[in-house]
Amino acid sequence: MKYKNPILPGFHPDPSICRVNEDFYLVTSTFEFFPGVPIYHSKNLINWELINYCLTTDSQLSLERGKPSSGIYAPTLRYHDGTFFMTTTNVTRGGNFIVHTKDIHGKWSEPAWVKQGGIDPSLFWDDDGTCYFVSNGSTNREDGYGIFLCEINPFTGETYTESRRLTNGCGGRCAEAPHIYKRNGWYYLMLAEGGTEYGHMVTIQRAKSIYGPYEKCPHNPILTHRDAPENLFQATGHADIVEDQNGNWWLVCLAIRPLPKVMLHNLGRETSLSPFIWHENGWPTVGKNGEISVEMDGPLPGPAPHPINLSFEDHFDHDELHIRWNFVRNPNRENYCPEKGRLILRSGKDGLSAPRGNPTMIAVRQQEFCMEAVVRLEGDIQTEQCSGLTAFYNSDYHYDILITKEADKHYVCLRKHVADIDIIAARHQIKYQNSIRFKMISDAEWYTFYYEANGEFKELGRGRTSLLCTEITHTMTFTGTYWGIFSEQGEISVTFAGVRTLP
Repeated sequence: MKYKNPILPGFHPDPSICRVNEDFYLVTSTFEFFPGVPIYHSKNLINWELINYCLTTDSQLSLERGKPSSGIYAPTLRYHDGTFFMTTTNVTRGGNFIVHTKDIHGKWSEPAWVKQGGIDPSLFWDDDGTCYFVSNGSTNREDGYGIFLCEINPFTGETYTESRRLTNGCGGRCAEAPHIYKRNGWYYLMLAEGGTEYGHMVTIQRAKSIYGPYEKCPHNPILTHRDAPENLFQATGHADIVEDQNGNWWLVCLAIRPLPKVMLHNLGRETSLSPFIWHENGWPTVGKNGEISVEMDGPLPGPAPHPINLSFEDHFDHDELHIRWNFVRNPNRENYCPEKGRLILRSGKDGLSAPRGNPTMIAVRQQEFCMEAVVRLEGDIQTEQCSGLTAFYNSDYHYDILITKEADKHYVCLRKHVADIDIIAARHQIKYQNSIRFKMISDAEWYTFYYEANGEFKELGRGRTSLLCTEITHTMTFTGTYWGIFSEQGEISVTFAGVRTLP
């Protein structure tokens, strides 16, 4: 059956997957965004529904004052003996930890912190019930980095053995994302190597003992696009595998879609799917000659896939905000008040550009190059208040269309903050009558911003897509662009017409 990648477009990196009977569950990284670690559910591996987050409270996830692309790194999701477990790393505060639940739709436990360091932790249960914790890292400076393993109590985080080095990888730099599987008496150790950029790849090793020695697959890497510059996907890697109810195996991985003609990406690292084929020699292959593509074919489980609709509306008619909204770091919850079909945003001390701040902003992932969002702002505008719509990568990279007030006059402005450049690129005086609508449209080259005047939308200005891309940031970053509604130095009432994809 034919299907299309990515299966989770937009900022959905480092996927991990598990199956319970005929239900598949998948989680991804979230870095400095809150809540942490979204949980998606599917019956057919193609149509995914966001059902919950693993980390929804400040006690589970502290992101305060964390720098961009810190916070939650690669999670692993597993199911064992009636309980779901998720292990991940909070690089901002605390290190590796495990949370668990019996109800994947409900609240997860408080973190059980783990002594073994590194990042990209994973769990594996052997046939005798022993649980193992594996991560990349180092035990001391002399030994250097590698993949380490210990026995653990997954409920408490207590380790029962010293951490032991399994391997240094298969020759690529940055050996990470270790996952252990067992099949036909072999322990398989799958890794990501090459760095999570354009040289990214997936490798695999196996051993008869979980502690090794491990032999490398003779046709490693089993997945990479490092030598396929013409492929629409790049940087493929950081994978996990699952066996479906029909005995077929599947691999989920991250990949990026660069902008046309340039090696830059603004949507973030996305989740894609490929058949994973075991051969008689005990080694697997992925996709076509170790590559994935936009259109693929495989024996999908469950009901036939239906078209994916990325459009999103929210009328703020519930006490809680819609599950798709995210925040930058831990939100000040009193600043977000759904109220009879509208949302009241109350600004705090931080604006969008505040380093490591907590701006008043709700945001959703940009999931395609060509999208549109419309929002209406209502209420009094205070002097120097800035409220509006933003294309937000992080505090140093964002475009904003906003309304402000100076000396009893109202203006709509296009603000551009790119690295150390912060300018008002366009500024129009308007007659504000307690309400205004803003619209943002994107394509692969431009973000274009509009405001409503005399019942029609008028273009205010635009900003290049390439300046909200991971590769141009002045620090190492791993996220993607969000579309958000924000308020600085004042209060505003918001109604949201929605986000939709464009042809």
